[in-house]
Amino acid sequence: MIIASLCFYLFAAVMIAASVMVITARNPVHCVLFLILAFLNAASLFVLMGAEFLGLILAIVYVGAVAVLFMFVVMMLDTDFSAIRGGFLQYLPIGGAIGLVLMIELGFAVAAIRAGEGTMAMPMPSDGGVSNTEALGRLIYTNYFYLFQAAGVILLIAMVGAIVLTLRRREGVRRQTIADQVARQREDSIEIRRVTPGSGI
Repeated sequence: MIIASLCFYLFAAVMIAASVMVITARNPVHCVLFLILAFLNAASLFVLMGAEFLGLILAIVYVGAVAVLFMFVVMMLDTDFSAIRGGFLQYLPIGGAIGLVLMIELGFAVAAIRAGEGTMAMPMPSDGGVSNTEALGRLIYTNYFYLFQAAGVILLIAMVGAIVLTLRRREGVRRQTIADQVARQREDSIEIRRVTPGSGI
């Protein structure tokens, strides 16, 4: 228990420090690197609590895909980040108020748990000898199968919509037309010339 507590405090402290550095670092590349560090420590906390599926999904999806995508976008876009950071003080009161509300809500949740009224004080159901991932998979693919498939369709529609909204047509750019290429005949592609000897340039 002592080792688990030490690991919890270590991961939590590093995650909080990395989260603070995400919004305070001046270099956007460093912000993304601190974000990856925060995600990895959050995944470690999930594994420490026994939710290994959530930890692995957080590490694979967010660290392996989303954060790396952020890194490529930040490095490829030529954005004036100094102008963006110029409005930091303007939005500071709103951000501080939202943070204060979240801290109050967390305080109420912790007080309810300590009083024995929260969900963490309820007895945990028996797992039946199955792992966390197996139990979650059984639940998703049996009771919530149709909702799971509907969520996938919604994400697919959102992805196609994002592509359609961001697609821009530019003039003077040669584009590939598959129908014209398939409809081409041999006579349109090959021209046979009779060259007599000695008539070259």
